[in-house]
Amino acid sequence: MLESDFDAIAEICARVYPAETPYTHAELREHMTRFPQGQVVAEYAPAGSEKATVAGVHFTLRLMFKDFHIDDSWDVLTANDTFSDDNPEGHTLYGADIMVSPDHQHHGLAHALTDAARAIVTDEALWRMVGGSRLPGYGAVAARMTAEEYVAAVHAGTMVDPVLTAHIKDGWTVVRPIQGYLQHDPDSAGWAAVIQWVNPACPPPAEFELH
Repeated sequence: MLESDFDAIAEICARVYPAETPYTHAELREHMTRFPQGQVVAEYAPAGSEKATVAGVHFTLRLMFKDFHIDDSWDVLTANDTFSDDNPEGHTLYGADIMVSPDHQHHGLAHALTDAARAIVTDEALWRMVGGSRLPGYGAVAARMTAEEYVAAVHAGTMVDPVLTAHIKDGWTVVRPIQGYLQHDPDSAGWAAVIQWVNPACPPPAEFELH
């Protein structure tokens, strides 16, 4: 990520998350300062053009998850979007955000960005990658089923969620649903699913019991 990318990233954020305040230049600069190799940008360069534009991003930081609770919100895990809790000794790569511009969706960019994050886990010899998956299909059915039932149905393939289904196909496993992960997500009725990918080449930390 470069400072010249900041305006384009803020524009993508406004389009993907219209209910949220886009990232500021100061926040993006802080992310770069804390963990520069963890801020991944995908670019699009049209044929015959020398100028590339930002098509998607994946922001990550390293956490020592014994310092957090599985029900912690995005604001807690990102220290209110400052990434100031990035810990070079942390064993977990936390996927704070992944966004693809609406102009470039459905072309495999989210998968490519996830693979880039997995490469960070491998290169940094981390144990796993953890994220919070929105459940934008749940709000429509929340009156007739619990979040646990919904996540189980999506995991079984009997229901499709626009975000969680894609994550599962991309190799993530579901830990469990949690409430209140994002402040403004009415489509998900306030729910998300904790998801993870475990690095097969790295044993779990001694103090952490994997379930």
